[in-house]
Amino acid sequence: MSMTKTVFTTGEAAKICKVSQQTIIRCFDNGTLKGFRVPGSRFRRIPRDQLFAFMKDNGIPTDALESGKRKVLIVDDDEELVELLQDVFERDGRFEIRTANNGFDAGMYVKEFRPDLVVLDVMLPDINGKEVCQRVRSDSSLESVKIICISGMVEQDKIADLREAGANDFIHKPFTVDRLLDRACDLLEIERPVTG
Repeated sequence: MSMTKTVFTTGEAAKICKVSQQTIIRCFDNGTLKGFRVPGSRFRRIPRDQLFAFMKDNGIPTDALESGKRKVLIVDDDEELVELLQDVFERDGRFEIRTANNGFDAGMYVKEFRPDLVVLDVMLPDINGKEVCQRVRSDSSLESVKIICISGMVEQDKIADLREAGANDFIHKPFTVDRLLDRACDLLEIERPVTG
């Protein structure tokens, strides 16, 4: 049995298309995105095939709709940690992973890969994590991207700076990968993995 959804809410459609919910509602109301209203309510619903057609028409990558996997970009210059995190996310089965080991590549991948989540080391060799956060947040097409910063530094004011720059969460190194995965699932509003 496929768990693939056939009908989406405007919020779900917005997440898949990586646009704001207002954009989806506007497109629905002006007829560029076809759908229906739930009888007796004002809720809008968008059938999968209509959402797919809308994404194709507007040049929005449809892989999120096709695979249903969440895209995660892992940015850290510690190759062993990157491999470990990649392994954990891939084993979960609900994620598609890309990795970068510096801020420059991270910036490029965010635009190309359009991740749902960036796991970002704050201390990168070329630019710091705060700058990466600011760059992501300065691009309105990336407003739905969640960012978890990871670092061994513990100064509270630095953490506050990162949150101000656009980080959604912060985890101190060393951390358990399970904890990171749980936080990632919470931010992406998907179920935490069941550990047995």
